[in-house]
Amino acid sequence: MAALSGATEQSINGPSSLPSPPEAQHGVQDLSDDDNIDNAAPEDLGNNASTKKKKKRKPKKKKSAGSGTTKQSNPPRVPVSLIFLNNQYPPGEEVEYRNENSFRTTSEEKRHLDRMNNDFLEEYRHGAEVHRQVRQWAQKNIKPGQSLTEIAEGIEDGVRALTGHQGLEEGDNIKGGMGFPTGLSLNHCAAHYTPNAGNKIVLQKEDVMKVDFGVHLNGRIVDSAFTMTFDPVYDNLLAAVKDATNAGVKEAGIDVRMSDIGAAIQEAMESYEVAIGGESFPVKCIRNLNGHSIVQYSIHGSKSVPIVRGGDQTKMEEGETFAIETFGSTGKGYVRDDMETSHYAKKADVVNVPLRVSSARTLLNSINKNFGTLPFCRRYLDRLGHEKYLLGLNNLVSSGIVEAYPPLCDVKGSYTAQFEHTILLRPNLKEVISRGDDY
Repeated sequence: MAALSGATEQSINGPSSLPSPPEAQHGVQDLSDDDNIDNAAPEDLGNNASTKKKKKRKPKKKKSAGSGTTKQSNPPRVPVSLIFLNNQYPPGEEVEYRNENSFRTTSEEKRHLDRMNNDFLEEYRHGAEVHRQVRQWAQKNIKPGQSLTEIAEGIEDGVRALTGHQGLEEGDNIKGGMGFPTGLSLNHCAAHYTPNAGNKIVLQKEDVMKVDFGVHLNGRIVDSAFTMTFDPVYDNLLAAVKDATNAGVKEAGIDVRMSDIGAAIQEAMESYEVAIGGESFPVKCIRNLNGHSIVQYSIHGSKSVPIVRGGDQTKMEEGETFAIETFGSTGKGYVRDDMETSHYAKKADVVNVPLRVSSARTLLNSINKNFGTLPFCRRYLDRLGHEKYLLGLNNLVSSGIVEAYPPLCDVKGSYTAQFEHTILLRPNLKEVISRGDDY
């Protein structure tokens, strides 16, 4: 989820951490470990007829540690807890700290602190594995001609099935499921667009689509995004943004200043240009969009990670979790609110506010029970059976209880791209928990 520069962010204490993905698997059940018995060879008539050859058993294949016998279906509907037993989910990309923090790799004290965070690691790695399996299915199956609603619901159905939380029973979505609504922002729109009910937009071959969604278990949100195109003319745009995100991930670490991360991102991003329609465009960082810290049940913590040079001397600290996300544009490199709002989240620090609109009170009660401070979209309210709720929702926004996140767009005719990873600054190493074979 993108953070606008200067926007107020919410903060709740709590760490996090993530895994890296296994290969995409297909089919539903692996029965290859059943014992197979060879047919007995025919007896030699010249020998004792009562003597039979012994049945030979084929040796059982060894299973990898933590791996069950179930494989993922297509589309993905098998909970990953049935694929990885005993909560043994694969780790993300683990990176040793550098320079003055290199001692952390071998420090017994830091290793001990890290072992105390096992519950966080399990929850983050669980969520990251769900994100990888769903997004890799999406990358293979999203095609021009599909509606944005079909694409969004396909991703969200997968996340809910793989986490084991459909979110229809009261409180179930707070235990696990969608940590951030599926953003499907097209072309000049950089972030925070998902189809509302009745949306008729269909994906076209010439579109540049940012796919940004979050997965959570127990409020540990894995926030990761990628960009899809169907025309190689945009390859350099995507390469610039992916390179910039990786530069930010590499630079990030304990005691690193935000200004240094922004400088590394901008240097990588703006070394690219892209030729579209016979015209060459420099790839610009969208300077008023940022990465952000993540805390339990709140996708925006109190810290922002800039993607351009600046003077922010704030440092990253041990135990924090960050979304490192970058946005590149062929336009002005600056976004403004535009189009119909779909994304919302209840503010974490709200005190009791008197509500005179009865529909607002009813809706707030439902938001508290089903989302808490997790982001949601209007389709999720439709799914829970709410009707004619816009008056109440707007009243919650105007009362300062719920924050609205309208789509963020550069100038029309421009193209924007996004890549994002979630990283955990563990005491003894940095883990890029959302890293996969795809990006």
